Amino acid sequence: MDYFVHESSYVDEGCKIGKGTKIWHFSHIMSGCVIGEDCNIGQNVVISPDVVLGRNCKIQNNVSVYTGVRCEDDVFLGPSMVFTNVINPRAAVSRKHEYRETIIKKGASVGANATIVCGHTLGEYCLIGAGSVVTKDVPAYALMVGNPARQIGWVNKIGEKVASLQEAVKS
Repeated sequence: MDYFVHESSYVDEGCKIGKGTKIWHFSHIMSGCVIGEDCNIGQNVVISPDVVLGRNCKIQNNVSVYTGVRCEDDVFLGPSMVFTNVINPRAAVSRKHEYRETIIKKGASVGANATIVCGHTLGEYCLIGAGSVVTKDVPAYALMVGNPARQIGWVNKIGEKVASLQEAVKS
């Protein structure tokens, strides 16, 4: 095994986990997951069946990554942020056939306690502020804050605020 799993965590059969990945305390990686190389899965994280994480993803403590979520390379998911996968959940109605895909593009970051409503794409290198609620697609390099999240500017590949999309892309 060329990855690390803490003794308190579970990795179900049928998962593919890349070299150098670390899975920390009390986490559960469910069947059919594909996790890239050099990822860091924090404490008390659940990766639901068939989730795909790219290379070098950082999942902080207390995050559940639900079926239907796909993260490309270099994605950061902040502490206690939340994904959904059904738009209108009801305890008495099974809607597993209605899961909506959520795509987090390369280099995107989602702040602590943010919520990402299912069925949307977060663009490359976008930055979602802590506590924001994303209810629509997010452009590449966009800086988003609030509830509902709204764009207040642009960030470059290293997360610094810049004046324009053109400046974000070239830096």
